[in-house]
Amino acid sequence: MNSGRRAQLVAATAALLMSGLAAYAATEMLSGTLAGTVASPESFAPIEDTQARSAAIFTELGKVLTHPRCVNCHPAGDHPHQGDSGRLHQPPVSRGADGHGLETMRCGTCHQSANFNPARVPGHPQWRLAPREMAWEGKTIAEICAQLKDPARNGGRTPEEIAHHIADDSLVGWAWKPGYGREPAPGTQKEAGALVEAWVRTGAACPN
Repeated sequence: MNSGRRAQLVAATAALLMSGLAAYAATEMLSGTLAGTVASPESFAPIEDTQARSAAIFTELGKVLTHPRCVNCHPAGDHPHQGDSGRLHQPPVSRGADGHGLETMRCGTCHQSANFNPARVPGHPQWRLAPREMAWEGKTIAEICAQLKDPARNGGRTPEEIAHHIADDSLVGWAWKPGYGREPAPGTQKEAGALVEAWVRTGAACPN
């Protein structure tokens, strides 16, 4: 094979490879985009049985509730997790008596009133762990659903207050604006709030 023919073959192979990589990247981007969405309450209208529709709506909301942005602060024990993989918080910290850390290592020492992206440290004025009774780590969607309906395990809230908490609380809203290097929860806080409201409106049924 002469050098001219070889150069043409190399160029064609490179172009084919680049085309394949571009297609793969586009597919991955689309997949990631779709994975980061939640369905609207209206999309469940074809489910005629109200209880089944309510349970299906909560299952969709489960995409948010079981996301690392939520579960990391609703751990099964006294230690928060971090990152998209849910690894134990570093440096080691503990919830303390009020959920804001021990007296010697308060959450607010590092977590200020807003995200500090240069150091990749998340922030909010009320940064804290969820109460022990509101732990979600390791639980199924059905178990979380039952927990949210139980005033003894949801902060004494009614279903309507749960809807307001998820739709409007700014600390909950951080999950959709987590700062550099962290994947946000699926959809938006408004969309999650709409799902909770629809779930309550249809009877707050839990999936099996």
